[in-house]
Amino acid sequence: MARKFVGMNSQPNVRHNAAASRYEIEIDGKRAVVDYVLEQGAQVFTHTLVPPELRGRGLAELLVRAALVDAQKADRRVVPACSYVAKFIERNTEFAGLVAPSD
Repeated sequence: MARKFVGMNSQPNVRHNAAASRYEIEIDGKRAVVDYVLEQGAQVFTHTLVPPELRGRGLAELLVRAALVDAQKADRRVVPACSYVAKFIERNTEFAGLVAPSD
């Protein structure tokens, strides 16, 4: 089932800002982000932030999905250090195979 992005006429554009190590969506001068660091060949997702003014629109889901699809395309393992990313992967099992084994 396709998710409807509340309050938007079309799906917002997710931008990969590699220089800042994050994926971002900007709407009305406000920025929603999912941050990551690259460690030992894995993409460690550290933080997801959606400003209060943008919450309830499905932006965190859109950001995390785009980031995980990119990791999948790059054949990169992920570490869901951010609780939102961990829950997202738990609910969307098609990404479970990306999770790096814990030591």
